Amino acid sequence: MVFMANLKNRLLEFYEKNETKVDIGFFLAGVLFDVFTLSDIDDPLAIAQQLVYLVLIGALLYYDFLARHELFKIPARLEKVWVYRDLAIHFLLGSLLSVYSLFFLKSASVFASFVFIFVMMGLMVANELKSVQKNEINLKIALYLICVFSFFSMIFPVLLGFVGWVPFLMSLGATALILWGVYKLLLKRAERPEILRRALLLPGGTVLALFFVFYLLGWIPPVPLSVQEIGIYHKIEKQEGQYLVSQENPWWRFWRSGDQDFVAEPGDEIFVFVRIFSPSRFSDAVFLHWQSYDARDGWKTSDRIPMKISGGREGGYRGYASKKNYADGEWRVLVETTDGREVGRLKFWVTKVPVAFERRIFETLTR
Repeated sequence: MVFMANLKNRLLEFYEKNETKVDIGFFLAGVLFDVFTLSDIDDPLAIAQQLVYLVLIGALLYYDFLARHELFKIPARLEKVWVYRDLAIHFLLGSLLSVYSLFFLKSASVFASFVFIFVMMGLMVANELKSVQKNEINLKIALYLICVFSFFSMIFPVLLGFVGWVPFLMSLGATALILWGVYKLLLKRAERPEILRRALLLPGGTVLALFFVFYLLGWIPPVPLSVQEIGIYHKIEKQEGQYLVSQENPWWRFWRSGDQDFVAEPGDEIFVFVRIFSPSRFSDAVFLHWQSYDARDGWKTSDRIPMKISGGREGGYRGYASKKNYADGEWRVLVETTDGREVGRLKFWVTKVPVAFERRIFETLTR
C-alpha cells in the first residue's frame, strides 16, 4: 500500500512538472492507437466505439465547464480521478481525430485532403499551447465539434447510400442541433450567458461556418468513397467476372502499374481502370473527368463520363472507360462525385506515333 501511494504521488508530481509534454504524449498515443487499429468505415463495432468516445468527451467537457465557472462541485470521492480529465480528453480526442483524418485522407486526392487536414492539425497543435488554454474560448470545444461533425458526415452517407449536399446538410444540421441543445442545457445553470456564448457558441459557430465554406470550395473529402486503384492501359476486357488489363509498361518500372507514358499508335484507345471502395448497400455514381493540358488555357475538359458504383465488394467496385479521340501531350483523369468533389486523380502523358511498330509486347494482368 505504501509503495502504491508513493508511486501515485511521484506520477502526480511528474505530471504537474511536465503537464504539456504528458498531454501531448497522451494525444499522440490516441493517434497512434487508431493508426494501427483502423477498421472499415461501416464497421458496427467501430461506430459504437466512436459514439462512446463522443459521449465521454462531451460529458467531461460539460462538467469541466461547470466546474471551472463554479457551477458544479466535483464530489470528494472523484477529486483524485478528476485531475486526470485533461489526459483522458487528449487521448480520446487524439483517437477520434486520427480516425477521421485517416478516413478523410483516404477519400480524396492529396491536395483536397491536405487543406482540410492542415486545418485540423493546426487546431490540434494550437490546443496544446498554454497561451490558448488560458483564453476563455476553449478550443477543445471546437475540436470536439469537429469530431461530432466528422462522425455524422460518415454515418449519414453510409445510411443513405450516397454522398452529396443532402448528407452534408444533415451532418451540419445534426451538429448544430447538438450544439444548441448543450447551450440551452448550460443556460439554465450559467449566471453569465455572455461567457457561455463566448465559450460555446462562438467556437461552435466558427467550426460550422468553416465546414460550410470548405464544402463549397470542395475541400471536404467525399467520405466514405475512396479510390483504391486507378491506372491507364492499352486494353481492358471483362471475362468471367474479372478484368483483364493490358499494359506496355517496361519490366524495370516495377513500381508503376499501367501505361502512364502512353505511346499511341494509329487506332489505339486509351483505357482507364478504377477500383473504388464504398460501404455495403451503397449505390451512387462518380464521373471520370478527362482533361488535357493547354499551355495557354491550362486544363481543359474533354469528357466527363458517369460510372455507377455499388458497395459491398471487399476488393472495391471496379469499372473502366475508354477514349478514342485524343491529342499529344499531358492528360489527367479526375474521379469526381456527382457534386464535383474529387476522390482521386491520375496524370499521364500521350505520345502519338504515325506508324505502328512491327512488334509490341503487352503484359496482361488480372484486376
